[in-house]
Amino acid sequence: MEANLKTSAHLSLEKKRRRKKFIGSEAFYGYLFVSPMVLGFLIVMLGPLLYSFYMSLTDWQLLGDPNFIGLENYRRLTADPEFGAVLKNTLIFSVGLVPVNIIMALMLALLLHRNLPGMGIFRTAIFIPVMTSIVVWSIIWKYMFATDEGFINQILQVLSIEGPAWLYDPKLAMAAVIVVSAMKNVGLNMVLFLAALQQVPRTLYEASYLDGANKSKQFWYVTLPMITPTVFLTLILTVIGSMKVFGQIYVMTGGGPGNHTKVLVYYIWETAFKLFDFGYASAIAIILFLIILVFTIAQWVLRKRWVFHEQ
Repeated sequence: MEANLKTSAHLSLEKKRRRKKFIGSEAFYGYLFVSPMVLGFLIVMLGPLLYSFYMSLTDWQLLGDPNFIGLENYRRLTADPEFGAVLKNTLIFSVGLVPVNIIMALMLALLLHRNLPGMGIFRTAIFIPVMTSIVVWSIIWKYMFATDEGFINQILQVLSIEGPAWLYDPKLAMAAVIVVSAMKNVGLNMVLFLAALQQVPRTLYEASYLDGANKSKQFWYVTLPMITPTVFLTLILTVIGSMKVFGQIYVMTGGGPGNHTKVLVYYIWETAFKLFDFGYASAIAIILFLIILVFTIAQWVLRKRWVFHEQ
C-alpha cells in the first residue's frame, strides 16, 4: 500500500514537471498563438456548418419547432425543377465570370508592370471598385443599364443605335451582371498578378532574349510558367467568389427576368427569408458547400499538371 502511494506521488510529480516544462517551451507559445484562429474556425466556421447540416435534416418553418425528417429535403431537391435551373444559372455565371476576370486582371497587370507615367493613378482607379460596397456598385450600374435614361443607352442613342433593355432581356441580363461583377473585383486579381510579375527574375528574360525569344515567346515560356502559382490562387478565389454571388443579383435583377439570373445563394436567401423554409434552404446551402469543395479539390489535384513553379 505504501509502495503504491509512493509510486502515485512520483507519477504526479513527474506530470507536474512535464506540464511546467511544456508551459515554458516554444511549442506552448506556438499553440497559444494559433489558438485564436483555431477557436475562431471552430466557433465561426465549423460550428455553424454542422448546425446547418442538422437543419437540412429537419422541416423547420422558423416560427415552429424543427421536425427531424432525415434526407427528405435532399430528395426534394432532386425533384425540384427550379433548383436545376438555379444551378445551371450559377454555372453559367461562373463560366462567364472566371475567364473574363482573370484575363482582364492579367492584361492590366502586364500593362502596369511597364512602369509608364501615370501608372500609380491608373492602378488606384482600378482598385477602388474592390473597396466600394457591392450594393453601391450595383446600384450605380443598375442605373447605367437603365432602358430609357441609362448612361449606356444614352451613348448608344448618340450613335443612332437603339439600346436594349439590358436587365429585362433574358439573353442580356446575365451577361450584364457578369460584366459588372468582373469589373468590381478585377483590381484584386490585378494586384496579385502584379506582385507575381515583379518576382520573376530578370535573368530569365535576358537568357531568353539571347536565345532569340521575342516578347510573345517570353510571355508564354517565361512569364506565364513563373506566375502559375498566382494564376492558381486567383483561379480558386474567383471560382469560389463566383459561386457565392448574391449582392449584384439582389440589387440589379432580383433573380429576373423570370428566373434567368437566379443563382444558388439568391435561391437560399429567397427560400429561407421569404418562404421561411429554413430546412430546405439549409439543404441547398450544404449542396453549394459540397460543389465549392469539389471544385476546389479538383483544382488542387490538377494543379500538378500546369503549376510549374511552387515555392
